[in-house]
Amino acid sequence: MTQTERSVHVVIVEKFPRRTMTQNGTRGKRSVLKRRLVVCLKIILAITVFSLYVVVLLRESLQAIEENKSRWTSRVPKTSHHRNTGKHLIHHAWKNSTNHPAPPRPSKPTTLNPIYEYSEEVNAAAERDFAERKNHLWDMCIRRGMVGVYPPNAWEFFISPGHGLAWCNVFKAASSSWMYYFNILGGYNLAYLQRTKTSPLELARQRFPRPTLPELADALANSISFLIVREPFERLLSAYRNKIEGFRNKYYKLLAEQIVKKYRKTPKMKARPTFKEFLTYLIHHYKSGNRFDEHWSPIYSFCTPCSINYTLIAKVETFQRDTEYIIRQAGLETLLLNKLPNKKVRAISNRSTSDTRHLIPKYFGQIDAQTLDQIIEIYEPDFEFFGYNFTKYYELIEQN
Repeated sequence: MTQTERSVHVVIVEKFPRRTMTQNGTRGKRSVLKRRLVVCLKIILAITVFSLYVVVLLRESLQAIEENKSRWTSRVPKTSHHRNTGKHLIHHAWKNSTNHPAPPRPSKPTTLNPIYEYSEEVNAAAERDFAERKNHLWDMCIRRGMVGVYPPNAWEFFISPGHGLAWCNVFKAASSSWMYYFNILGGYNLAYLQRTKTSPLELARQRFPRPTLPELADALANSISFLIVREPFERLLSAYRNKIEGFRNKYYKLLAEQIVKKYRKTPKMKARPTFKEFLTYLIHHYKSGNRFDEHWSPIYSFCTPCSINYTLIAKVETFQRDTEYIIRQAGLETLLLNKLPNKKVRAISNRSTSDTRHLIPKYFGQIDAQTLDQIIEIYEPDFEFFGYNFTKYYELIEQN
């Protein structure tokens, strides 16, 4: 072999390994790119599937909201912006007929957050009670000729359009509990609500200003409207013990002093009014045509249930069940269920209601039949409208 051939052979031998390395590097880069492309495609596919899932879930959720809204929307027609009447809020089908059909019973509620235990039996019992209460109320309104007599009192409503709720606040009937709920809906932090010394009513009104009559009419047509009622004389006694006998507020302390001065023959200014003196004050106040304080104002004139077709009428006696039902119908389980502080739960529990009930004989034993007649005249519509019985108070007086 010549030197030239050897040289060429060496060159050839040397070049082949270099070419192989270059090809391997190119193949490696292509492999990496291919893996990256596969990963990117998988990520894009996962995002697409997740997006479709979210769209489908959102669509179903919106459909559930619309179904709840259409099921519970008030049948009250919207009104033009008139200032001189509130009768446009009346359910005319009930206003003009004594044989009105029962309101449709809702089916099992569809909720966005079915986290909490749901009982078909409890839910069915609540639905029956709500339907019976509503039918009984309108029967009594028609029988008494009070449909549309009292114009709606928009001033006392709390309306949350974003949550589909309209609540008429009956004082001394679980009002502090639902005030707490509305403050949560208003965006207040739970820790802040438990430590603040600001009045819950003041906090709530900062987020839910007092509505006008046209605003109330619009809300009633698009919300679950409700009020909570309580046995009238138990509510009255609770108000007396808290505001008059308790001397917890300068305003009510001054009122108590005025009652003692006016209705006691030998007044002692530091003495609290007796329950009978308080009732005497209410009777004279009523006969004079003066407006009652919100804590003992009759519900029939305060929340005007014969002029507003409320979606639901809850009761203090079944507060926990009724409240959970309202919350579920509004789809607010995650926001509101199990959010009340323990002290508020105890305050509104059946035990607390029972305590007031047990005190009835002690306080109503102080009055005579004539005083009872006059005080029943004031609150008799509330007894009849909401299915309570006042005859037991006459039996109590006879026993004493």
